[in-house]
Amino acid sequence: MPTRARGRRLRSVLSATVLTAAALGGLLQPAQAAGDPGPSGGHPHQDRKLQQQLDRLVAQEDGPPGVIALLTRGDRTQVYTAGVGDIETGRPPHPDDHMRIASIAKAFSGAVALRLVDQGRLSLDDTIGERLPAQPEAWHAVTLRQLLQHTSGLPDYSAAPDFLEILTADPRHLFDPRRLLGFVADKPLLFTPGSLYEYSNSDNIAVALMAEAVTGARYEDLLRDLVYRPLGLRRTSLPLGYRLPRPYLHGYNVTPPAAPEDVSEAVGASGVWASGGIVSTPRELGAFIRAYGGPELLSEETREQQLTFRPGDSSEPAGPGTNAAGLAIFQYTTRCGVLYGHTGNFPGYTQLAATTPDGTRSLTFSINTQTNKANKPALLARLRTVQENFACALLKEK
Repeated sequence: MPTRARGRRLRSVLSATVLTAAALGGLLQPAQAAGDPGPSGGHPHQDRKLQQQLDRLVAQEDGPPGVIALLTRGDRTQVYTAGVGDIETGRPPHPDDHMRIASIAKAFSGAVALRLVDQGRLSLDDTIGERLPAQPEAWHAVTLRQLLQHTSGLPDYSAAPDFLEILTADPRHLFDPRRLLGFVADKPLLFTPGSLYEYSNSDNIAVALMAEAVTGARYEDLLRDLVYRPLGLRRTSLPLGYRLPRPYLHGYNVTPPAAPEDVSEAVGASGVWASGGIVSTPRELGAFIRAYGGPELLSEETREQQLTFRPGDSSEPAGPGTNAAGLAIFQYTTRCGVLYGHTGNFPGYTQLAATTPDGTRSLTFSINTQTNKANKPALLARLRTVQENFACALLKEK
């Protein structure tokens, strides 16, 4: 495709879905299942029905070129893949491929904030006015708890016309992430804090800024010291640019009848930062969610607050089963039991990471195209069905 036409199509995708609150979530090789090649050891017994569901997902006309799902029980991991992680080479997805985790980055900002709560450096009742007094006075009563649970009423900067104008003109534009809220600084709150739920990228930007304010440290360093190092995450990072570490799961814009377009490095991460900019791998994402959704990372008292859920409020896109919103974590009540986790979507990627409440089992489910309720509702419905079936497999006693 000529460069100009490719640019027009990408800008169209961006303006329609990229960083609004709804987004920020014949070329294929034969599908396959793969045992986990990593240090946790493979599990030779794949579930044929689960594999067939992945095969059908990538066979859809508007489906992802590839998918990878990791089912971890204790020290054993089953890896399922279908399709490809790179159309050009035909290489299948791999558990150690880097990928954009999209809004699951919000759970990481939750982990930073809640660990600071455990340390007594932040309180869930701290307000924007107390910690970020330079932010608009109209926002000053909003608390950290409300930011983490998306009940703040903050207007979403990623839907602001000025922000979208810059992004669509230059998808790789380098934003100053600490000034992103400036795009809506002249806007009032959308509702009285605590009264309603509205998923907003602004919330987790404010969370990161509050963490910086009370520690005097950069958010990137707080992630390293409070999350990555304690959990042994060596392939997880928060870049500001558009490049991905190698090897990576390639992400595609799939808009039939056009051929899939590689958008892995089409968009810079600075415009989403703490709300969606983290890069990780399927394996490390599983390790994170088991710790964050389980009892490992937080005190019992803080975890009780984290897991106080608002029924019916969902992550974006919605996860499997019935959703409810906690503090930077969601409850997914499936027909087979309950998981805690987070989802996300971004150009080229749609993600789910979920764990059992005891933190001993996890599911990560990654596809390399973007789907949400706005751009591909039918694909999302199929995806959620398959995810719930994988969740049921995870929850079975084995």
